[in-house]
Amino acid sequence: MCGFLRRTQPSLYLVSCFLPSGVSSKMDSVFHGGASYKTPFVTFCSWKSDEHMNKCKNICEDTPEGRKQLTRYKDGCVRLRNPHIELMDQDILYHLALGSGSHDLQAMFGDVKYVCMGGTPKRMEQFAYFIMNEIGFKLPAGTTLLDISQYSYRYSMYKVGPVLSISHGMGIPSVGILLHEIIKLMYHARVKDPIFFRLGTCGGIGIEGGNIVITEEAVDGMGRPFLELPILGKIVHRPAKLDRDLAMELKDLATADDPWETHVGKTMCTHDFYEGQGRLDGAFCEYTERDKLNFLEKIHKDHIINMEMESLAFGALTYHAGIRSAVICVTLLNRLNGDQVSSTKEVLNEWQNRPQMLVARYIKKHLEDDKIAVELSPPSPATVKSPKKMRIVREESQSYE
Repeated sequence: MCGFLRRTQPSLYLVSCFLPSGVSSKMDSVFHGGASYKTPFVTFCSWKSDEHMNKCKNICEDTPEGRKQLTRYKDGCVRLRNPHIELMDQDILYHLALGSGSHDLQAMFGDVKYVCMGGTPKRMEQFAYFIMNEIGFKLPAGTTLLDISQYSYRYSMYKVGPVLSISHGMGIPSVGILLHEIIKLMYHARVKDPIFFRLGTCGGIGIEGGNIVITEEAVDGMGRPFLELPILGKIVHRPAKLDRDLAMELKDLATADDPWETHVGKTMCTHDFYEGQGRLDGAFCEYTERDKLNFLEKIHKDHIINMEMESLAFGALTYHAGIRSAVICVTLLNRLNGDQVSSTKEVLNEWQNRPQMLVARYIKKHLEDDKIAVELSPPSPATVKSPKKMRIVREESQSYE
C-alpha cells in the first residue's frame, strides 16, 4: 500500500509501498509491470500525471488495513498524512501554545487515551473536574488543574491522567483548526490509538429537549455525508464517517434509570446558526415558517434527528486521521416546535452534563477493563525542553491571527 508518494522529477514519483493481502490484485492494474508485492519496497513510476498518484492513494484508502497503514505506525502510534512535518526543526501548534521543539510532548501527553472536546472553555473545565472525580485522579497537594493552552488565548485544554478536555469553539472552522493541531499533538506525543469524543448541544428534530443524540453519520446542509474543502483551487470531499461500533457501545451504556432518552441517528451539520438551520429569528430571513417546517419535516423523514455546527468536520478529520470518534449531543429544544430555547439556566446546565456522564461511563469502564492505573503525576519542569523556544512559541501563539 502507498505509504508515501512524492514527485522526485517532473515525470517520476517515488513510491514507498506496502501491500496488504487482498490489495495486490487491485494494485497490479495501477503499477506498471503487473508485479505483486507483499513486503515494503521502493520503486519509480514513470506515470506523468497526478492522476496516477491519486489512484494509488484511493486504492489504499479503500480497505481498513490500507487505511491503518496510512495512519498508524506498527506500534499503534498516530502517523500523520503529511511528510513535511518530520522535516521541520520545530512544529509550533500556534493555537495551543505548544511546540515540538519547546516542550517534551511525549512526556506531557504520551499517556493520553481519550480526547474530549466541547464548545466553551467553561464547559470543558467543568468536565475536567467531573472526569477527575469519576476516574479517581488525585492532584498533588497544593495544586489545581492547569489550562495548558492559556497562553494561546483561543482554546482551553486540561489534562486529567489519560483524558484531555479541550474547548473547540463554535463552528466548522474553529473545530477544524483545533483538530489539525490535536492530531499533530497525538503524533508528536507518540500516542497510541486515541479515541476522540465531541460533547455538545444541538437542536432536536422530532426529539424534545434534554435527550441525547449519538451521531451515526454526519451530513452537511444539503444532506451530503462529506466535508467539502477547497484546497489549492480544487474541491476535495472528505467522508464524515464516525465509528458505528463506538456509537452503539455508548448507547448501550445508557440505562433505564437515566432521566433522558438516548437516540442514534443522522446529524445535520450547518455552517450557520440562523439561516443555515432555517431559523426565523436571525437578522435576515427570506423564507416563511411553512418553508422552514417543510424542510425540517423532509430531513426528518431522511432520518436526520438533530442539527449542530461541528460534527461534519469532526467526523471527516478524525476519519481521515484513522482515529475512532463519536459525537454525543444533548438536545436543547425540538426544532419542529420553534427556534428559541425557553428552558431555565439551571435546567440547561443540568442537560449539558448528560453527554459528559455517558462518556465518563465509557472511559471509566475501559480504564477498568484494561486495568489502566490512573497515576498521580505532578507537573515537572522537565516537560520544557527549551525555555528559549518556549518563549518563541508563546509569542507566536499570542500574536498569530
